[in-house]
Parts: sequence; C-alpha cells; structure tokens
Amino acid sequence: MELKEKLSSCLSAALLPSWKSASWLLKLMIPISLTVALLQFWGVLAWLAGYLNPIFQYLGLPGSSAVIFLSGAAAGTYAGIAAMMAIPLTLRQATILGLMIALCHALPMECAVNRKTGSSFWKMCVIRILMAFVCALYLNKVLPEISGDYIYMGAPADSSFLEVVQVWALSQLKMGVMVFLIIYALMVVQRLLEEYNLIRLISRFLSPLMTVFGLPDSAAYMWLVGNVLGISYGSAVMLELEERGIITKQEANDVNYHLIMNHSLLEDTIVFALTGISAFWIVTTRVGFAMIVVWTHKLLLRLCVFLRK
Repeated sequence: MELKEKLSSCLSAALLPSWKSASWLLKLMIPISLTVALLQFWGVLAWLAGYLNPIFQYLGLPGSSAVIFLSGAAAGTYAGIAAMMAIPLTLRQATILGLMIALCHALPMECAVNRKTGSSFWKMCVIRILMAFVCALYLNKVLPEISGDYIYMGAPADSSFLEVVQVWALSQLKMGVMVFLIIYALMVVQRLLEEYNLIRLISRFLSPLMTVFGLPDSAAYMWLVGNVLGISYGSAVMLELEERGIITKQEANDVNYHLIMNHSLLEDTIVFALTGISAFWIVTTRVGFAMIVVWTHKLLLRLCVFLRK
C-alpha cells in the first residue's frame, strides 16, 4: 500500500513540472526544426557546404561530406545519418563523420538548452564545433583502414514545398507527445528515487567515476540521464533540480561541459553501430575528449583565479 501511495504521489507531483519543462523545450525545438527544414528545402545548407569543402579534405573526408556535417549540426543525428547514406562513403570515412555528428548534432537547439541551465550559448557552440574537428583530426591519424563501404541509398527524391511542410508538421506532433512522455517518465523516476533515498546511493556508487570525469558527486543522476537520453532531456531534469535547490548553476554548468562532448552515448552509439560504424572508436574518443574538455575548463578557471590575486 505504501508503494502504491508513493507512486500515486510521484505521478501527481511530476505532472506540472513535466508540462512546464516540455513546453519550454518545444518552444526551442519547433522553430529551429522548421527553419532547418526550410533551409534544406531551399538549398541553403548545400550552398553553405561549398565554403567548407576544402577544410574537410584535411580530415580524410571528401569535400561533399561538408553538407553531412551541416545537416547533422543543424537538424540532428538522424538528419546527419540520412545525409551520409546519400553520399558514397567508405566505412572509415563514415566513422569519422559519425563521430563529428555525435559531437555536433542539433547544435542550435542543444546550445539553447545549455543556456537555459546556466551555460553560455556561444561558448558551448564554439567548443562543440572546435572539438568535432579536433576529434576528427585525431581519428584520421589513429584510425586504421577499414574494409568495405558505408550504406549508400542515393539521393532522396525531390519533394514539393507542401510535402515538406506536411511531413514537418506531422513529425512535430509526434515529437511533442514523445518529449512530454519522456520528461514525465524521467521526473516520476527521479521522485521515486528520492522517496527511497536511492539518488544518494547512485551518487555514492558513481562517485569515483564522477571524480575521474572532474564532476561533482551530485552530477551522477544528470550524467546518467544525459548519457542515456541526451542534452535536451538531461537539461530538463537539470533545470528542475536547479529550481528545487538540489544543485547549483555552477554544478549544472560543470556537467554541461562534459555532456556537450558525451551525451546520448547509448542511443547514438547503437544507431551508428547498426549502420556499420565502429562503436569502439565512437565511445572511446568521446569519453576521452570529454575528460580533456572538463579538466581543461577547471584548470583555466583556477588559472584565472590565480592571476587575479
């Protein structure tokens, strides 16, 4: 009976904050999604890619892959994968591009979410773009030759403006329902964990890992959510924890430095692996460079404090 009462209480308590979090998240996602869909339809992304072509040749990639990076950075992982399948690539090239997309997908939306939880939009954006290229350079140096070609499905058929808008509108309805349900489930789970004092247990269990990552002990739950479901959902949980005084904005900012490099690790890795890309190189590179970013950030802060004295 006690479990039933606690579950009912958690279900009720999570409803309003879930609606609030889903609302502000969708207010960010929907306009950005529409803008990207229209830019893709009008060919603006392909036009911009022309200016990036020379850079990508130094990453072991064909110049045409610039449009893949832009699609992923603007619209998200699945848009990037769709673009990858429309251009002939080797598995080695696809692995490098997959890493870049994993680090730099849905950039406008996710950086806006980072800003909501206390981090600088432009700082998060610049770091992600810079590290996507740094990690690609690293991978191009260490990645051995991989036999075989990536999945190639050819360019999709041209759609009319009306078809683009109709497909976009339907996808936003589905996305809205999905976003609310995921956030609601997360917040119910969070409250149940709090009711049974399990968050402290999880934090204590993951404390050594958080220490290695350069993160506070209180980051354990946010780290789990961010790595399993991504920045958007992780930040929804993070924002609510901030409002309730469980974490500080500084702690949330510290976690953001890790999550911009290492979020959606479960979903992204599975999706890329299913298309033939090496999970080992994606995971090890993201985790390793996430630690470098966090510890570099902490050292720079300490250096600034020292210089001010």
